[in-house]
Amino acid sequence: MARPTAPTPPPPDDKDWTWVLREPCPDCGFDAAHVAGTQVPDIVRDSAARWAAVLARPDARLRPGPHVWSPLEYACHVRDVCRVFAERVHLMLATDHPHFANWDQDATALAERYWEQDPAAVSAELTGAAELAAARFDEVTEEEWDRTGLRSNGSAFTVETLGQYFVHDLVHHGHDVGA
Repeated sequence: MARPTAPTPPPPDDKDWTWVLREPCPDCGFDAAHVAGTQVPDIVRDSAARWAAVLARPDARLRPGPHVWSPLEYACHVRDVCRVFAERVHLMLATDHPHFANWDQDATALAERYWEQDPAAVSAELTGAAELAAARFDEVTEEEWDRTGLRSNGSAFTVETLGQYFVHDLVHHGHDVGA
């Protein structure tokens, strides 16, 4: 099977997804608002385990449509989301009211050439990144769940709402690929 070359990027996702902290997602059905912070590590680990099977599929590199990421590209994104959120929760625990740098997921996908990455390597990297993120959330003490941080667009999060937002992303993308 030939590898795709420089695919057409999907349209940028510029929606403010923070609404998932208030209501269930109509696409994937996940209700992040009812996730306790202490549940985040288990959801992260469960999500990561599902990606190994997705990346073992023979069609993992194939896009279902020209403007939709392949399972491999979604997995690369999920791996990188885990890395970003592990760093963000670390900042929230180590710094008072940190401001998070903007992360352009679409630019990252192009710069890192997600479509060319090796599914087996991505599977291992995703597992490692998810474990790091889960471990960071495991470290949160009862008093720390209300610590705050600000996203570059001004959205304010507590450690708990950051975790809720994060796990929705993982579950949603698992739903996208039938994980």
